[in-house]
Amino acid sequence: VQLQASGGGLAQAGGSLRLSCAASTLNTFYMAWFRQAPGKEREFVAGIRWSGGSTMYADSVRGRFTISSDSAKKMVDLQMNSLKLEDTAVYYCAGARSSLSNRARAYDYWGQGTLVTVSS
Repeated sequence: VQLQASGGGLAQAGGSLRLSCAASTLNTFYMAWFRQAPGKEREFVAGIRWSGGSTMYADSVRGRFTISSDSAKKMVDLQMNSLKLEDTAVYYCAGARSSLSNRARAYDYWGQGTLVTVSS
């Protein structure tokens, strides 16, 4: 499974960005976005089941970010609104076969990352 993340860039605090992740196949049942800020560990942002109905969010983004999936297009998007300076990070999409989890170790496949920078 190959995952290609896109959509990162520069946004002002309070603004919005939309990230997309294209998957080569649907061999994974669960998809997620993680992020890693400089000097920090990779952290879970949001996850979703390909078939829909189940989502999970980190407390830090709940109410601001929305994850969505389109299995026909093999795309998973992350709509990020009300961006904060602390949202600055490299964002990675990931795929898992077994479960929807907030743990990076649960994910079998990873994309290359896309940089999101939020400025004041």
